[in-house]
Amino acid sequence: MRGHLPDENPGFVGRRTELERVSAALAEHRLVTVTGVGGVGKTRLALRAAHRAADRYADGAWWTDLTPLDGDRLLVALVADSVDLADHTPGMATTALRRRLADDRLLLVLDSCEHLAEPCARLVAELLAAAPGLTVLATSRRPLGVEGERIVALDPLPPAGRDALELLRRASGEDFPAAGPAGEICVRLEGIPLALELAAAQIRLQGAEAVRDQLGTRFDAPPAARFDLLAHTERVWPSRHQTLRAAIGWSHELSAPLERLLWARLSVFRGPFDLPSATAVCAGGPLDPAALPAALDGLVRSSVVRPPDAGGRFRMLDTIRAYGATWLDRTGETGAVADRHAAHFRGLAVRADTEWHGARQLHWYRAVDAHHTDLRTAFDRLLRTDPDAALDLVGSVAFAWSCRGRLREARDGLEQALLLSGARGRTRARALWALGVTLVLQGEFGPAQEVSERCAREARHTEYTEYTDRAEHAERAVIAEHPGHAPVGVDEDHLPAAGRTRTRPGDLTLDAAALAGLLALTTGRPMAAHVVVGHVLDAARGGPADSAARLRCHLVQVFALTGLGRLAEARERALALHARCQELDEHWTRTALEYQLALTGLLEGDPAAAAGHARAMLEGTRALGASLGVALGLDVLATALAAAGDGERAADVSGTGEAYWRSTGQPRRGLPGLRALHEKYTDTIRATLGEPAYEEIFLRALTGLPQDGLDRALRGSRGD
Repeated sequence: MRGHLPDENPGFVGRRTELERVSAALAEHRLVTVTGVGGVGKTRLALRAAHRAADRYADGAWWTDLTPLDGDRLLVALVADSVDLADHTPGMATTALRRRLADDRLLLVLDSCEHLAEPCARLVAELLAAAPGLTVLATSRRPLGVEGERIVALDPLPPAGRDALELLRRASGEDFPAAGPAGEICVRLEGIPLALELAAAQIRLQGAEAVRDQLGTRFDAPPAARFDLLAHTERVWPSRHQTLRAAIGWSHELSAPLERLLWARLSVFRGPFDLPSATAVCAGGPLDPAALPAALDGLVRSSVVRPPDAGGRFRMLDTIRAYGATWLDRTGETGAVADRHAAHFRGLAVRADTEWHGARQLHWYRAVDAHHTDLRTAFDRLLRTDPDAALDLVGSVAFAWSCRGRLREARDGLEQALLLSGARGRTRARALWALGVTLVLQGEFGPAQEVSERCAREARHTEYTEYTDRAEHAERAVIAEHPGHAPVGVDEDHLPAAGRTRTRPGDLTLDAAALAGLLALTTGRPMAAHVVVGHVLDAARGGPADSAARLRCHLVQVFALTGLGRLAEARERALALHARCQELDEHWTRTALEYQLALTGLLEGDPAAAAGHARAMLEGTRALGASLGVALGLDVLATALAAAGDGERAADVSGTGEAYWRSTGQPRRGLPGLRALHEKYTDTIRATLGEPAYEEIFLRALTGLPQDGLDRALRGSRGD
């Protein structure tokens, strides 16, 4: 099945009538919104309905969780990412998304729209107008207000019915009789699923009778002021929302003091979090690092925090997180904890950048991806409080974001931070380099040229300033050692070891040259690329793999040699660089070299070698989750298969490649030499197979699951 839906909650209970209503509405309406109070089960019902309806949509069902967003600036980017659109286009944010959905027949689920109701309404209206085959299923505490919207209002479970009791049984792991304390608990909590789950957690700890008695004493009277912390204008069942507030407040009262403090501080996390991050951000005062794991475990036992997933990451439901945020505000710690959160994720970003070169590259790439939501939250905080730190953070992760296909977020963040920050030196030079790479990947070659020139100037200025500062320090050291001698300037070769520095190009200049070379390559100027990186490499000290910047320059040089037709030299250098990357266990450059070696194999008339390198490149890009890299690799592989006369496999791989190209929002790209070869050999196999046979295989791959097509390409067999 195409699409992506989260796994269903195994605790789903009842809702047969409501499920039928949603299913029937989806069959007749293009926008269906499930409304109801927080904690009533909107997300669970929508997920069950989406799984049930997915087979009706040729292009699948796709899920977008909007809870991580605290504003609409990244709404389109998040929706695009959820439908596997790694948007590489430079135009309006919605253009590529409209194009991606225009010809598809799919179900898009937008979960938790209430805090972005108006921007969601505008986006949904625009997408429905552009994509006739699109159906949207939304969940929200209030309707979106879009013309043609069908509203399915979701009530709590019948308090005295069997479904509420069954939910309490499953959540607590106990088999209660219909009559007795459990039934009374269901009635007290009005059948609200989230309230029942919180009660079930306490049943596991205290027993059903104790929980019933506590609810009786707390819920008979109007909620205390502390239970009204979440009060706000609510269009749907305000009285029942009061019950949920009381249930959450009751769980808060039952938590130990350190657990309550941790609950409040954890509310700064917008996405899933792990124990090290929770400790770094939330420890302090009475909640010391040694006590924090036990407090976190207590919150898990009471169902305030969801148990860790396979990756060891915890999460809080948005309603419970909001309650904690209000308590954090009451303690006066909101700003301080937000600053610790921002500092922690800035540190994670900088460390990921620092350790990019070497064996932990893939680890840090995945860490940046896993913590994406909180990195964005930290960046937004720093943009308001410390723009220089914001520039440092986004400059550290923007290259990884671009590799992952998040080009809009990388560009948006870099441009904002560069505008607001006055920082000069390495931080600005690195950010300009990352922005230049992002613009090249978007095909924005004019702006990329301007940024490339700014990057080169900043790099030269920074390295010259650093050199003169160290030279002056060294000169003072010489004068101190030889008093009475007039200073005449200090040559680098005569500096004491402690003060010696490079006058030769450093990593900033090397990266600036690599950017200029990349721009030249992608605009069909291999000689210019060869000259610019060659000039800097000739002047620089060190081996080709001494730093990530040196590797990037040598990589550009290898591609430039390929473009110039110096194939034997290009292959020799590529193989030597590849071997060095293997020693370092460096992933990104090694994957790019596999692409170059595949190109070289094609140009030298060795399609078998080209296919082998293309598959190795595809394995690498799949590990990086880089749609553009996969699309490029599939083009090389399809060309190699066509050159070898394997027409059916070539057509299959080419169709899969087209699917991946569409996921980038761009037409096919790549080096000019490859495009010419691809067209030449594709024309040959079209003639050999016959146009109808080629098109049938191509379209089958294009409309099938892209992941399945990639698996076939890597196995080397077409299959059905």
